[in-house]
Amino acid sequence: MFKKFTPSDFLMLAAAFLSLVFSEYLWFNGEKESGIFIGLWVPSILGFAILLKLINNQK
Repeated sequence: MFKKFTPSDFLMLAAAFLSLVFSEYLWFNGEKESGIFIGLWVPSILGFAILLKLINNQK
């Protein structure tokens, strides 16, 4: 499954994962609004990664 991943795919997944971890860190340290804000980045990053993958496959 990971054989088809490009370096940019791994970069996008890492960015989404780090955003999730940082958002949970903020949430559990009492900064709930900031945690929610950062947590909203995760689906945006993954959606952007999907868009880039679709554009790349059309070429």
